[in-house]
Amino acid sequence: MIALVSAAAVRPVIAQRLPEANKGPSVALRAPEQGKSTDYVGWETCAGCHSAQAAAFAKTPHAHLGNMAPTAKSSGMAASAPAHAAVTGCETCHGPGKAHSDAEADAAGDAAKEAAGAKLIFAFHASGKENAERCMICHSTSKQQEWFGHSSHQETGISCNQCHSMHLVTAKDNDHRGVSSAQANFFQTPKIEDSVRWLHSSLLSVSEPELCFQCHGNIRALFALPVHHRVPEQLIKCSDCHTPHGSINHANLTSPGWETCVKCHMEKRGPYLYEHPAVKIEGCVTCHNPHGSTNRMLLVRREGRQLCLQCHTGFHTQAQVPHGRLGFQTSGECTRCHVSIHGSNFDPNFLR
Repeated sequence: MIALVSAAAVRPVIAQRLPEANKGPSVALRAPEQGKSTDYVGWETCAGCHSAQAAAFAKTPHAHLGNMAPTAKSSGMAASAPAHAAVTGCETCHGPGKAHSDAEADAAGDAAKEAAGAKLIFAFHASGKENAERCMICHSTSKQQEWFGHSSHQETGISCNQCHSMHLVTAKDNDHRGVSSAQANFFQTPKIEDSVRWLHSSLLSVSEPELCFQCHGNIRALFALPVHHRVPEQLIKCSDCHTPHGSINHANLTSPGWETCVKCHMEKRGPYLYEHPAVKIEGCVTCHNPHGSTNRMLLVRREGRQLCLQCHTGFHTQAQVPHGRLGFQTSGECTRCHVSIHGSNFDPNFLR
């Protein structure tokens, strides 16, 4: 009884460590180049009206870049605020705020004037390309992000702020519409509070994989199939295999071809003296569907021999082949004999 209680007490702690994001790339902080120094009003002025956003922003790494000063205590911020907006702070991303601040103060409750004043600051309501360019001023010094300008996300008009939130005030509800996974519902991990999860998952407004599923509904359906990688169970994340910021690899993989797979499936890495050509040419996806399948081992075909015969055709007409047209067992599987199908150091036909 004591052992059961101890296991139950430890399980949530282990589960809550799994969604932790990988360490982010290096960033080169660049001061904004718009306007003159007198066009900036500073952190405290922004926090006077946007206290909730300022309090959330103060917890993020962005608030701790450049020179810092323990100011703006009246806004309820738990962390120190930037000393000068021209170095870091709200106006680094939103641009000079003096014109906006003065217009809002002069509006005195007039809705029309307030709406006009809101247009005097960059509020990330522009096109996806313009929004992303604001972030890429600093986030352009790493190989993890340098390809974003050529990525499929950029091409479809998706900007950084559609996935990341610099100041999470109201957490977005995860979109559970579409196909639900029975395995995900059965193997649920304890839900981490959004204010904590957000700070430890690259400031994503919604946790993975729900964030990715909002657009990639076809992939959500594959993960609902009986055999799948443990993404719905939150044991691995989409970003463990794919990079959303773009890459030169197929399907935005983090590594070229099969290298992405063998980061986890180390026993298949090799090198082998005799390698399966399909792995080197097209990769693991030649035989496996990485997202989900109704077949064992995530195979793209139900029967293994049918999968092999997609490439290995005409064997019954060749000389010195042990399974001719009348000799091959119709109910047999190729891997009964070719046991080392991923590669071998002893036999060119993968028999051992």
